[in-house]
Amino acid sequence: MDDLLTIAQIEAQFSSEWVLIEDPQVNDVLEVQSGKVRWHSKDREEVYRQAVTLRPKRFAVLYTGRMPEDTAIVL
Repeated sequence: MDDLLTIAQIEAQFSSEWVLIEDPQVNDVLEVQSGKVRWHSKDREEVYRQAVTLRPKRFAVLYTGRMPEDTAIVL
């Protein structure tokens, strides 16, 4: 998975999954626009474990599905 993919390609290919993106390209407000998918899974913890194992210098973790309505997101 060394191809540079756009966010639309990532969302289409890895629907409702957690995705580890290496060297993300971002816009002015730091929204991910593209990057290299290093790992993906339905299990968020698995993706975080892979981030620790792979140790990318720059990365982002995204969820490509819809969050349940009762989910709180803390930044």
